Amino acid sequence: MAKKLIALVERKFSDAVLDVHSRLGQDTVTVEAEFLPAIIQYLRDDESAKMDFLRLVTGVDYLTRTPRFDVVYVLYSTTHKHMLTVRVPLPADNPKVGSIHELYQCAGWFEREVWDFYGIDFEGHPDMRRVLNYEEFEGHPLRKDYDKQRAQPRIDLLDRERDSVEEFYEYSKKHPAAGSRES
Repeated sequence: MAKKLIALVERKFSDAVLDVHSRLGQDTVTVEAEFLPAIIQYLRDDESAKMDFLRLVTGVDYLTRTPRFDVVYVLYSTTHKHMLTVRVPLPADNPKVGSIHELYQCAGWFEREVWDFYGIDFEGHPDMRRVLNYEEFEGHPLRKDYDKQRAQPRIDLLDRERDSVEEFYEYSKKHPAAGSRES
């Protein structure tokens, strides 16, 4: 079925398709960035595709390749039980693509993670800020040119760090379980 999905995308968006392949059960369409939101929406809404589940959005850094980055979307249909990977190549000097957070709500978190680690901008995203690194973190750590020994700015914590074991111990002393020695 997924080869039919490739043909569907090629037929509907012939100007946008850069490459297609089907290897080892992985069916992939590579498309131009400007067409991505329209292609994703078409795959979600078309009855023969019905790609209603966004499994993944991630980035890939090919340091020595031009274009340098790829954003990879893995779509799945829970109705038809087929999967399709959509790739978008992006240049190193201005890596940006349209956000699909309005099509799939989980895309908002995926896109923030890709921005946090690769520095790829998702145009139209309502809350593009770091999700896993702290706000003062400099750079994007999964880029292949990122120095792994790089020092980061130290930040002062607003409160002391929480110790969940200590918190549980204090809670259990105040609220002993029924049948315990403390009750």
